[in-house]
Amino acid sequence: MPKLTKRRVEALHRKTNDYVVWDDELRGFGVRVWPSGKRTYVVKYRTKEHRQRKETIGQHGTLTAEQARNQALQLLGAAMRGEDPARARRDARTAPTVSRLAQRYIEEHARPKKRPGSAKGDEMWLRLCILPRFGSLKVNAVSRADIARLHRRMGDRPFAANRTLALLSKMFSLAENWGWRADNTNPCRHVQKYHERKIERFLSNEELARLGAVLDEAEQTNAEPPSVIAAIRLLLLTGCRLNEILTLKWSDVDLECQVLRIRESKTGAKTVVLSDPCLDVLRSIKRQDDNPYVIVGQKPRSHLVNLRKPWYRIRAKAGLDDARIHDLRHTYASFGVANGLSLPLVGALLGHTQPQTTARYGHVPPDPLRQAAGLIASGIASAIAGQRRDEGQRQS
Repeated sequence: MPKLTKRRVEALHRKTNDYVVWDDELRGFGVRVWPSGKRTYVVKYRTKEHRQRKETIGQHGTLTAEQARNQALQLLGAAMRGEDPARARRDARTAPTVSRLAQRYIEEHARPKKRPGSAKGDEMWLRLCILPRFGSLKVNAVSRADIARLHRRMGDRPFAANRTLALLSKMFSLAENWGWRADNTNPCRHVQKYHERKIERFLSNEELARLGAVLDEAEQTNAEPPSVIAAIRLLLLTGCRLNEILTLKWSDVDLECQVLRIRESKTGAKTVVLSDPCLDVLRSIKRQDDNPYVIVGQKPRSHLVNLRKPWYRIRAKAGLDDARIHDLRHTYASFGVANGLSLPLVGALLGHTQPQTTARYGHVPPDPLRQAAGLIASGIASAIAGQRRDEGQRQS
């Protein structure tokens, strides 16, 4: 047939089976006529590997003959340059989405290679911040502008914005390794993180005294579960992180050697030296025969999951509304520095064993650590008991 035009295409009759009429002017451009009467424009070409491809351009009526011809010219031109437009379109349709990338990231990277707490944190950032925005987008379609826009919208929450950016950067780095994006196309590159203001809050002697009085009252009146009170006291007297205390098992407690052997922490396994005040707290805890945890939860054989709500109640009664649970760790460190202990020694007690500082801490012998732990814990214990002594003196 001569050149395909609107009139000639519409003049084609439908048959029992579909058939293609090719344009004589543009080789590889044609129109397919279906038994239903529908007409669709098609193009065929050979790839550089000499494979024949046939691609549908669109339906007559939606496209004019001239519009279809122009698209066919582009596709045929791409084929002549060694490209494969049909495969490119197919790959684009089947390309993985950010939701699929997130699922693979969690299953193949986060869960097997990160600590359980960190993996759960990644799942939270994905659920709250990333998937609602990018979940349906193709991995190879996310641009730097998309990332920068999300980061900018979270500017009122610098910490959350930076954690989200770091997670996305790791995900897209893995996407390159898995062949889901071209190399060196991570869209998070050159997106600047927000400055995060570090909060160095620690409790003074007077604040510790108020906290100690509230803990004593809660213990005497059963206002809070014994596990909550014990957890807060251990956090203060050891400088441990919250999860290290909440997940502590009795098998990790060596009262004879006076140490805690924590198997998993933010910096890996570590040994915590126990002072006399810590030992007193641990010995006062009533063990449950069927529960391996020191800080027990409400469910059988479980540990306390979160201290947030009881801590809010306790700190409100103590007049410490701006104090966070992590500030108990800061308080422990501040007592050590205030008592003249060296920063490496305090760092060793806290488990700050980052790669570049491990060598500095490695030579600190056990005895100075034990003496330092006792000095800090005794100072905190004295501060906690301070208000009780004052009240006793006033009553007498």
